[in-house]
Amino acid sequence: MRRRFSQREGLQTLSEINVTPMLDLCFVLLVIFMITTPLLENSNQLALPSGEGADHPVDAGKVHTLAVDRNEAVTLDGEPVAPGQLTGRLTALHAAAPDVAVVIRAHRDLTVQRLVGVMDSLRAAQIVKVGVVTEQAGGGAVP
Repeated sequence: MRRRFSQREGLQTLSEINVTPMLDLCFVLLVIFMITTPLLENSNQLALPSGEGADHPVDAGKVHTLAVDRNEAVTLDGEPVAPGQLTGRLTALHAAAPDVAVVIRAHRDLTVQRLVGVMDSLRAAQIVKVGVVTEQAGGGAVP
């Protein structure tokens, strides 16, 4: 007797894995990471206080930047600094170049006490050329 609907010879195991969907997923993830990575670099945005602009521009290559964000995290030239090490790092800058200039970029919601603490660290390091970056009414940052 012959079977009509069941054919045993037609069944075989699949010996290869289809990698096309896996490659599609990898390329999609690669594109997502390529798009989101540059956005993560600017995640530490500071909302600067407003004020009147200075008369002369500042050469950014000769000035060190001291940034204090809303959470009171301090960075010196983009490198995080522990609160206890700030005065030591500033003293080392002053020892390397006595006429060093520092610009403070403080978030507008930062407490005044924390800003005064940063200014005290600058005074203890004997750095006298200090500026504070503000934002003009039009939105541009002004040293």
